[in-house]
Amino acid sequence: MIIVTGAAGFIGSCLVRKLNEKGHLNLILADDFSRSDKNRNLQGKHYIARVHRDDLLSWVGRMHSNIRFVFHLGARTDTTEQDTALFDRLNLHYSQELWKSCARYNIPMIYASSAATYGLGERGYDDSHAIVPSLRPLNPYGVSKNDFDRWVLQQTETPPYWAGLKFFNVYGPNEYHKGRMASVIFHTARQIKASGGMKLFRSHNPDFVDGGQSRDFIYVMDVLKILYFLFEHRSPSGLYNVGTGRARSFMDLARTTFQAMGIPPDISFIDTPVDIRETYQYFTEAKMDKLRAAGYVEPFYTLEEGILDYVHKYLMEEKIF
Repeated sequence: MIIVTGAAGFIGSCLVRKLNEKGHLNLILADDFSRSDKNRNLQGKHYIARVHRDDLLSWVGRMHSNIRFVFHLGARTDTTEQDTALFDRLNLHYSQELWKSCARYNIPMIYASSAATYGLGERGYDDSHAIVPSLRPLNPYGVSKNDFDRWVLQQTETPPYWAGLKFFNVYGPNEYHKGRMASVIFHTARQIKASGGMKLFRSHNPDFVDGGQSRDFIYVMDVLKILYFLFEHRSPSGLYNVGTGRARSFMDLARTTFQAMGIPPDISFIDTPVDIRETYQYFTEAKMDKLRAAGYVEPFYTLEEGILDYVHKYLMEEKIF
């Protein structure tokens, strides 16, 4: 059996589909399953059981001899949430207990970290273990992810194989439920469909022009390839960046989305919301040398290729993957 936590969410539900396509049907899905808009992501997918996230640790204790692998993708991901106790409970302590179970029962584990751990990028975007203690995330979400990475690197008892994946800006199908936290591509397409135009955040940093804010955007289909590669090949355990290695501007993103939708660009600017202005990342770009050295050689979707695929196959009719 293979466990996928966060299975009804964006990346988790896409991974369930990917595993199904690779012939893995003996899946155990963990989530809270309380939202119908998220549960829609599981339509048409094959698995043998759903386990509420609160019951998963005891379930693993009973069934560990049958568990082949754990993909721990479940987390509280709202970057505007300020309740540190909530992040400690869901992102840190829960992950620690699941890690201990995997170590105790010799179960390989891949878990979701985040590029939010890099903060403003003062130390760059290198997935070296050496810089983890000195990283300065900008919000409680990023802090919780970095706290777990730091804790993991201090452990002497580990799963037989583990990888912590620092996801950069992932976009793609099955993010319809994410609201404000959905990708900029998602919001751009929604705005264009509703109004014919797109409003980007104005730059409040003199080093960046309006629309010049840049991120490392990675299509979820590339993320799934990386997850499956690490599942199959068991590259050296450690932290790995999951991006494309190339930052692209929000202006590029908006123009490409208009083009994919066959609509002339109509782009304007609004102030960045005050509640995120002080913690806003103006530039991210993953250093991908470690994953490449581990043997991952697949090319990444360009931003243009990824947006075209996302818009035409999924977004226009809000189809799931």
